[in-house]
Amino acid sequence: MRQFLIVGHDAPTTPDFSLDDVAGGAGRLDVLCRCVTSAFFLSHAIREDVRVHLVLGDAFTVRFDGADLRRLNPDERSTAALIRTALDHREDAIGHIPAESTPGVSIRRMGFEATLADLADEATVVELHEDGAPVADVDPPADPLFVLSDHRDFSDAEADLLADAADERVRLSPEVLHADHAITVAHNYLDTDGYTTY
Repeated sequence: MRQFLIVGHDAPTTPDFSLDDVAGGAGRLDVLCRCVTSAFFLSHAIREDVRVHLVLGDAFTVRFDGADLRRLNPDERSTAALIRTALDHREDAIGHIPAESTPGVSIRRMGFEATLADLADEATVVELHEDGAPVADVDPPADPLFVLSDHRDFSDAEADLLADAADERVRLSPEVLHADHAITVAHNYLDTDGYTTY
């Protein structure tokens, strides 16, 4: 299983946002939407062995599960609509018990710390960092959890939590990449068994 945990620092925590302004009026939700499409879409298929966890405002986590995912289209607006529908169901999420909003999409009352702790038990946590080891020098883990931030850096508290939880700290490029591009590069790294098989 490949997993991606993306922190949306300014992302909405209520469904009261316009689908016509996800880049401005919805706290750069466009960044998170692009991460979702990069994580799942192939040319004519969906990656079923992928889960994406979007932490929204450190209050909720929306999970997309490729094995059950339906109604996902490769555009920001329809992905934002799935997130908005999940937020419509936020009152149904009790404690850490998820509420499914559409097939393959659910919402939990969990912020970054709780989500990271929950996922780290069954995954190799990979911190993506510009000062990390070159990813080509690291053997691909079997069940990676790549942890990324949106357009903002991790807060000091988030960085400390991640440093404690990370099994690997890697960089994907000599350049600093957008989060959605980093996901594409991470998939290529795993698809090619560490750039050795094409």
